[in-house]
Amino acid sequence: MMIRQLPAWQFACAVLFGLSAVSAFAQEPTPQNAIVVTAQRSGAPMWTIDTDSGTVILVGEIRAVPKSTPWFPDRLEEATKEADRVIIRAAPKFSPGDFFRLIFRGGRFTKLPDKTVAGEYLSAAQRARLAALEAEYDIDYDRRSFLMTSFDLLARRLDFDDDTTKDATDIVKKAANRADVPITRPERFRGEDLLDNLAEAPPESHIPCLEAAMDATEAGQPIIEKRGDDWRSFDIPAVMDNPLEIALSRCWPWADDELGDEIRGQWISMISDASEQTGVTLAVVPLRVLAEPDGVLDQLEAQDFLIGGPDWRPAG
Repeated sequence: MMIRQLPAWQFACAVLFGLSAVSAFAQEPTPQNAIVVTAQRSGAPMWTIDTDSGTVILVGEIRAVPKSTPWFPDRLEEATKEADRVIIRAAPKFSPGDFFRLIFRGGRFTKLPDKTVAGEYLSAAQRARLAALEAEYDIDYDRRSFLMTSFDLLARRLDFDDDTTKDATDIVKKAANRADVPITRPERFRGEDLLDNLAEAPPESHIPCLEAAMDATEAGQPIIEKRGDDWRSFDIPAVMDNPLEIALSRCWPWADDELGDEIRGQWISMISDASEQTGVTLAVVPLRVLAEPDGVLDQLEAQDFLIGGPDWRPAG
């Protein structure tokens, strides 16, 4: 089966002129195509799956879109109101007991174990890079867990989530609730399971996350705006190659093999189920889950789904 992928510039032209990336040359517009056109005019990158009974729209979401990124959330909201159903991510399910567990076991998540220090796990070059960042920001990371250090570098030093717009998930959720559009979410992870998974992870497993967080922090704030601009211009390989996106994808829980596979499996299952439904399904999916190698788009393509939208793989 032919898989129709459009280069980024062709996809952008289709959106600009009000055409569906999959059905731009259809003889007669349909209500389904109208919803696709409205969604695409929001400026968010997306893919469509056309079936005999309906259409699935996959919106590739990045978190913390800068306010400087010129997209139009109101158009995504409008498309949501006309959809037959939506799929959005779910927050973990934490119980009161999980919060007590976090309080009493908090040191296992925030500190390196057994009073060890960073230099006992890192190479000399890695420790030197971390020392340079400690000096620059006047902070001591020596006893902190590598995951907490990474989060601190990205959120407080790089400050990637400051001055941002609402995420696509929040926009779609609010619009769907107002219009009484049914919402489907993945099965929620239990807080207990997440905390156990994190507590059992050895410090070494978070070193790739730390290295990527240092890369992003050293690159500085220009990568934040570039990530938003590349996302808006449908240059998916450039977004995926951005140091910030790489850092977010290499940190827990995404980088955990068990959790990562389960997250991907949930999305594949929900999208496959939606493809059998009548009408239009609008799904907001993390872009890194969609476009990563052997990610959701690759796996859907392997199942012979007809996918329309921008290229998600690097050229060549």
